[in-house]
Amino acid sequence: MANPETYRPAAGTIPTEPGVYKFRDSSGRVVYVGKAKNLRARLNNYFQPPAQLHPRTRQMVFTAASVEWTVVASEVEALQLEYTWIKRFDPWFNVMYRDDKTYPMLAVSVGERYPRAFFYRGPRRKGVRYFGPYSHAWAVRETLDLLTRVFPIRTCSNGVFNRHEALGRPCLLGYIDKCSAPCVGRVSEEEYDATVRGFVAFMSGRTEHVVRELTQRMNAAAAELEFERAARLRDDLDAVNKVMERQTVVLSVGTDADVIAFDTDELEAAVQIFNVRDGRIRAQRGWVVEKTGDEPGSLERLEEGRKDPALPALMRDFLVQYYSDAVDRVKEEQAEDARLRASKVRRRGVDQESHTAAAPPMPVPREVLVDTIPEEADEVTLLLAELRGGPVDIRVPRRGDKASLMQTVNRNAVEALHQHKLKRVGDLTARSQALQDIQDALGMEEAPLRMECTDISHIQGTDVVASLVVFEDGLPKKNDYRRYRIKEAAGDGRSDDVGSIAEVTRRRFKRYNEDKLANPDEEASAMMFADEAAEVETTGNKRFAYPPQLFIVDGGKPQVNAAQAVFDELGVVDVKLIGLAKRLEEIWVPDDDEPVILPRNSEGMYLLQQIRDEAHRFAINYHRQQRSKRMRASALDGVPGLGPARRTDLVKHFGSVKKITEASLEEIQQVKGVGPKLAETIYQHLHRG
Repeated sequence: MANPETYRPAAGTIPTEPGVYKFRDSSGRVVYVGKAKNLRARLNNYFQPPAQLHPRTRQMVFTAASVEWTVVASEVEALQLEYTWIKRFDPWFNVMYRDDKTYPMLAVSVGERYPRAFFYRGPRRKGVRYFGPYSHAWAVRETLDLLTRVFPIRTCSNGVFNRHEALGRPCLLGYIDKCSAPCVGRVSEEEYDATVRGFVAFMSGRTEHVVRELTQRMNAAAAELEFERAARLRDDLDAVNKVMERQTVVLSVGTDADVIAFDTDELEAAVQIFNVRDGRIRAQRGWVVEKTGDEPGSLERLEEGRKDPALPALMRDFLVQYYSDAVDRVKEEQAEDARLRASKVRRRGVDQESHTAAAPPMPVPREVLVDTIPEEADEVTLLLAELRGGPVDIRVPRRGDKASLMQTVNRNAVEALHQHKLKRVGDLTARSQALQDIQDALGMEEAPLRMECTDISHIQGTDVVASLVVFEDGLPKKNDYRRYRIKEAAGDGRSDDVGSIAEVTRRRFKRYNEDKLANPDEEASAMMFADEAAEVETTGNKRFAYPPQLFIVDGGKPQVNAAQAVFDELGVVDVKLIGLAKRLEEIWVPDDDEPVILPRNSEGMYLLQQIRDEAHRFAINYHRQQRSKRMRASALDGVPGLGPARRTDLVKHFGSVKKITEASLEEIQQVKGVGPKLAETIYQHLHRG
């Protein structure tokens, strides 16, 4: 690996104009592409002291061996050139929003002589038109089953097609009129192409023409007393309407918009996009990608309820890459369609105009609704307008149906990131690898089968609480979770995170020492029979069954040293102690000046991050409970002999606690159910200060 100082450009040689830069490794391969308004200012950021760099950025600059740049005339040109180079070089350190291969799609092999429609998962191929993606596989199959009534396009494989072509008789679908049976020449190539074009046009969103034509043909058949044909057309129309009903109407008719939302954590970002055409949700797609670390604010801790400062940069990169890819794909499809039409015209010797295919829909809509305005919004808007060939409006919806839909898309993004994390937890191989990674990184003799993590939560020193979460075999063990109200290190508007960590550590392991002294033989048996011992643990007052192999505190070196001091005080020697810093995901070990760095994409790092996030969530929930309880507290709560019903009657009679405080003893006695003795108690309690 090269030292960045060996290839750092000389001072003053980097221009200050906008441009695009490339980092290359020792073999000349491009490992990262970026853009900048000011090349000099941007590139100088990469040559800071390594400790100040984001872990992924640090890995990139040490992987690279050289840097080069290209000056452009404007920031819009920089966006275009950045996208072009990312697509051309496929750099490893750039975020790539590639097609998610887990989404099912409906595909039409327009490149074949007799195109077929089929269910498909995987990367896109030339000569195939794709529709979707759909959220469920059954939705693709049911859509195809309904539409083959109206457009009897073949759905069989090439092997089945060739076999029935040799036999001279169609398959079952041909007999029940769900396939036009081109294998036996029941329709000509021209007629079959017309069916395929109608199918493609309908799936592309041009449904009004199909509905109108079927309705006219049905009415005409009924007028001519051809009731059987009219009934078949009626059934076809019902099938078309069922397909359209599955595309939920969410906005007014004629609305074309894409709705995009992100959810992020320190390492990854999930993005969801709903494509709304003519007021209906036509498609939904999503990606989960690793953040590059090159975004502004990537080193900041994401606190509850605060937006990720890296979101504007993520949104900018997504919009440029997604829509540029979509437009390139449409151009490729148009070129492929033109080539295929020309080939068929030459083969058949017929007019070109009779075989003109419907143009693919424009992938860039008039409105792009986002949950965060992208960085360099004006330049991004100009680029999308250029791609669309018309004006584009990028905005955040604030009210109405569009704002409601944005909330739905945002919930989908949150759920997608959550499910992505759960997949790792549910994978036994990934959990085993995570425990092995942690064992190797910390030099432990055994894998940490039981891990505990603590975190502190408060707002400006009020309602200071702590959480203790437990993971066994890489999975949360919620029966063993603990919650603490900080007593010694906080209170009266003051808070000391380091002292709070020490207090929680002392209370947790002092309890363990007491249990061990009370039951000297139980610890050994608990370690031998961990599963049996774990069954007796609850969130009540029962003791822990056995200590963790790894104890994690949320924080850096000061917090770790405070916890280690408690360990020394209590004589805890059989537990490994570490701190997980929030800023760079560094692992701090007591009495060590340098942190342990796990690779960002390692299973061990994902597991440690999940444990820390779970402790953070549990602490925040408890803090909210305490804060809510305090805000609901009343001056009447501590009055001896005053129950909930009488408190309610008092507040209803006077209107507020303040009015009760201002009332005289005689006025309090007038409340129904309040006698002289209780009234005296209430009056004395409210006026004792």
